[in-house]
Amino acid sequence: MRKRRVYLVPTHFCLYSDISNIFFVVIPGEHLRICPQEYTCCTSEMEDKLSQQSKLEFENLVDETSHFVRTTFVSRHKKFDEFFRELLENAERSLNDMFVRTYGMLYMQNSEVFQDLFTELKRYYTGGNVNLEEMLNDFWARLLERMFQLINPQYHFTEDYLECVSKYTDQLKPFGDVPRKLKVQVTRAFIAARTFVQGLTVGREVANRVSKVSPTPGCIRALMKMLYCPYCRGLPTVKPCNNYCLNVMKGCLANQADLDTEWNLFIDAMLLVAERLEGPFNIESVMDPIDVKISEAIMNMQENSMQVSAKVFQGCGQPKPAPALRSSRSVPENFNTRFRPYNPEERPTTAAGTSLDRLVTDIKEKLKLSKKFWSTLPYTVCKDEQVTAGPSIEEDCWNGHTKARYLPEIMNDGLTNQINNPEVDVDITRPDTFIRQQIMALRVMTNKLKNAYNGNDVNFQDTSDETSGSGSGSGCTDDICPTEFDFITTEAPPVDSDRREVEASATQPGCSLQTLFVIFITLVLQRQWR
Repeated sequence: MRKRRVYLVPTHFCLYSDISNIFFVVIPGEHLRICPQEYTCCTSEMEDKLSQQSKLEFENLVDETSHFVRTTFVSRHKKFDEFFRELLENAERSLNDMFVRTYGMLYMQNSEVFQDLFTELKRYYTGGNVNLEEMLNDFWARLLERMFQLINPQYHFTEDYLECVSKYTDQLKPFGDVPRKLKVQVTRAFIAARTFVQGLTVGREVANRVSKVSPTPGCIRALMKMLYCPYCRGLPTVKPCNNYCLNVMKGCLANQADLDTEWNLFIDAMLLVAERLEGPFNIESVMDPIDVKISEAIMNMQENSMQVSAKVFQGCGQPKPAPALRSSRSVPENFNTRFRPYNPEERPTTAAGTSLDRLVTDIKEKLKLSKKFWSTLPYTVCKDEQVTAGPSIEEDCWNGHTKARYLPEIMNDGLTNQINNPEVDVDITRPDTFIRQQIMALRVMTNKLKNAYNGNDVNFQDTSDETSGSGSGSGCTDDICPTEFDFITTEAPPVDSDRREVEASATQPGCSLQTLFVIFITLVLQRQWR
C-alpha cells in the first residue's frame, strides 16, 4: 500500500491523493472572516479552530522565547541566596569554634551575645525591619557590659550601673577602631547584598508575569492570517515574510515593548550594585574574617582594661565590692589568652562551592544578555526558521494575501507607534494596566538599587510576600529550571471532534471535507514549532 501524499498546485487548489483516488477541493471564500475571501480550502469552522490554534502557538512561543531570561533570574537568585545564607552560617560557626577554643567556658556563658548578632544579621537579610547601625551599636554595648564584669570580678554591678557603662562605648572606644570600621563594612555589604537579591527576585517575578501574554482579538486575527491563512489558500509550505511577521509581533507585543525602557534601567542598576559587591561592598571579605575582627576588639579591651575601668568608675561612680568569695577572684586566666586565628588551610570551604566574585561575574554576564529583551522579542520570534521564511527570502513568502514580497514598512517599537500598524488593530489609548504595574515595580526596585549603590539603607516593608527575600526557594514556575530551552510543540485539535464539525459544514459535492481536514491536521502537526 502506498503512503498518502500531499501535492500543491499553483492555482491554489488543494489536492489530496489516497492510494489511487485523487480529490480536488476548492471552496468559494465568501464565508471567511479573516483569510482572503478567494478560493479556499477552509470552512468557517476550520478558520475558527485555526484561530484558536494560532493563539495557543503564539502564547507558547512567547513563553518559550522568554524562558532563558526567566530561568536566568530564577537560577541566579537561588544560587546567590544559597551562597549568602551559607556564608553567614560559616561565619557564625567559625566564630563559635574559635571562641570556644580560645575562651572556653567564659565564651559559652556569654555566647548569646554573639548568637544574637548573627540572628539579627540573618533577619535583616531576609527582609526583617532591622536597623543595622543600631543593632551593631547594641552588640558592642552588650559586649562591653559583659567584658567589664569579667575584667572587674571584685565588684558587683547592678543593671543600672551596667546601663551606664554601655553609654561610654562611643566615648571610651574600649574596642579600639574595630567597631567603627566593622559598622561601615557590614552595613554597606549587607545593604548591597540584600538589595541585590531583592532585585533578582523582582526581575524573576516581572519576567514570569510579562511572558504570560493574553493576545487581544485583533492580535488573534493577525496571528491567524499570518500563520494559517496560507494553509487555507493551499500554500501550506509557504512561510510568512520576515517583515510581515515583525509587524504582527510588534502589534501583538506592543505593551511588552513599553516595558523595555524601565527594564534596561533596572538591569543597569543591578550591574552597578554587582560592581559594588565585587569591590568595596564585598560581603564575603567582610563576613569571612569577622571572627578575627571581633577578637581583635576583645584584645583591645583587655589591653586597655585598667584605663577603661578607671574612666567608667569616674563617670558612673565607684561600684560596690562583690561578696568575699567573689572579691578574691581575679580575671580568669583563659580570658587573657590571645586569640589565634585559623591558618588559611584551616578556613571553612567557600560558601555554596563558589566565591562571591565568580558568582557575581556570572550573574553580570547573564544580566547583560537580558538587556533590551522586551523590545527585541518580536525579532527573536521572527528570526526563527520554523516561524518565517527568513529575511533573505523576500519574494517566495506569505505576505498576508498571497506568495509575494511584503511591502509595508516595519513599525517602531511600543504602543504609541502601532497607530498605523497595517496588520494588527491596536488601541493605543488603552495601555495594558498589568504591564504598567510591572513597570512601576521595576521603577521602585531601580530606586532601591541606586540607594544601595550609594551605601544607603532601603526599606523593603512595602514589597509583597512573593518578592520578599524571606524565602530561599527558586520561585521557578516550571517543572524544572534549566538554563537552556527547546521549543514546546503544541497539540493539534482532537481529530474526531473536528471531523464531525467539518462533516456537518461540508457543502461541496463530490469533495470529502472530512478527508480534507485530516490533511490540515497533518500539515499543522508538520509545522508545529519545536
